[in-house]
Amino acid sequence: MTVTIIPIEDHNKYSINGHIIVCVTDSTWIVPNFFASLSDTEKRAFEVYKHLIIDNPRFKKHPKSTFKS
Repeated sequence: MTVTIIPIEDHNKYSINGHIIVCVTDSTWIVPNFFASLSDTEKRAFEVYKHLIIDNPRFKKHPKSTFKS
């Protein structure tokens, strides 16, 4: 499965395979649409993206990323 993460608003809003995920607090992320839940692969890909890109202070602008499993 291929997972594409596109930053909409750095540190606040991202699109994961067309599903929107929003930051509520520093450690809490939610999907605003109740019916658009993320798969386990999408969740794992976002955790990797968060660890490598979002939590890294050297990234000023977040890139579009594609994860393949």
